[in-house]
Amino acid sequence: MKTWLRELPKVELHLHIEGSLEPELMFALAARNNVSLPYATVDEVRAAYDFSDLQSFLDLYYQGMRVLRTEQDFHDLAMAYFERAQAEGVVHVELSFDPQAHLSRGVELAAPFEGLRRAMRDAERRWGMTTALIMSFLRDRDALDAMDVLEKAAPYYELIDAVGLDSAEMGNPPAKFEAVFERAKALGIPRVAHAGEEGPAAYISEALDVLDICRVDHGVACLQDAALVERLRASQIPLTVCPLSNVRLKVVEQMTDHPLPQIIEQGLKVTLNSDDPAYFGGGVLDNYLACLEAFDWDQAMFKQLAGNAIDVAFMPESRRSELHKRLAAC
Repeated sequence: MKTWLRELPKVELHLHIEGSLEPELMFALAARNNVSLPYATVDEVRAAYDFSDLQSFLDLYYQGMRVLRTEQDFHDLAMAYFERAQAEGVVHVELSFDPQAHLSRGVELAAPFEGLRRAMRDAERRWGMTTALIMSFLRDRDALDAMDVLEKAAPYYELIDAVGLDSAEMGNPPAKFEAVFERAKALGIPRVAHAGEEGPAAYISEALDVLDICRVDHGVACLQDAALVERLRASQIPLTVCPLSNVRLKVVEQMTDHPLPQIIEQGLKVTLNSDDPAYFGGGVLDNYLACLEAFDWDQAMFKQLAGNAIDVAFMPESRRSELHKRLAAC
């Protein structure tokens, strides 16, 4: 079963590329860019990955990304992730990045955009892997700052497959970014948003109503609201669930406590993703394997989840049809 899951054509919809920064690459980039780290060894970094909640993770996450300075850094970061993902049977990746976190350090937009674009092209040439790019806004910053970034990104609009909303959820409701998402909609850019991770089910409803999103990132709090569950079932708005992330950030205590089985039983469109694989215990395959161990799902269930991701990915219809055929042949 583990071998079959590795070979299953998997699609990653919820991946923060900065969260794929492994400690070894962090040290290499720190040396390249003359950035000092508060850790002496790789083991010290890994020991810091004992998070009590989302904010404790974010503190380390933003600290780690300080080593990302140049276009080449972003290229190398993405290629390192793509290589690991390809080895795990991932055939399509939708990577989010946080331009505000880099702009605030003096890193201009060209560095992540050009570095990631080059890596995405290299991944397709090398492995036939397709990709999509999601530009995310930090919800714990001012909405005017997000709007400014959206306007500054104008030269790169053709590269942006969607805009997203991430970072600290509590106290930062989706409605705070209504104008930003309206502007993105006017530009014809699809919209996704984190909601219902540490925040309540009401944030999911608000993101749907106010931001007009096509996907809910996380969304595990949906079970708090029966009417919302019915709405998600009827609309088949997908949830990009990240099980290992939920365990590491104490959304649930352990995998066997995860509400995934109940969410699936309610008929919601669920996908499995890694979120920040360097920090949360591994990539997409590791999340599939964790569900296998916790829930003892059969091949049909995993094919359903993999198919859901293919259904809702930002990709050409020809590629979607090709991947569905590959999945059916498994």
